Amino acid sequence: MQENNLNRAERLRPIVIEVAGEPQGVVVPAEGGYKFVAVKLPAFAMDGQHFPTIETAHLAVSRAVAVGETA
Repeated sequence: MQENNLNRAERLRPIVIEVAGEPQGVVVPAEGGYKFVAVKLPAFAMDGQHFPTIETAHLAVSRAVAVGETA
């Protein structure tokens, strides 16, 4: 019984999204993809957004951080 809970916890583990070596937030599994949770100010514009893949989340966060740095 406890083994099933361990497997579920592994699937729900957050994945860190880094931009230029700096962690900006994490993605967690959500309905139909992943939800981004920002932990650094440059990425807060993306906080709470849903993405179909981890790669699309990383690309969107990278672009948002780059735009924030030039503004």
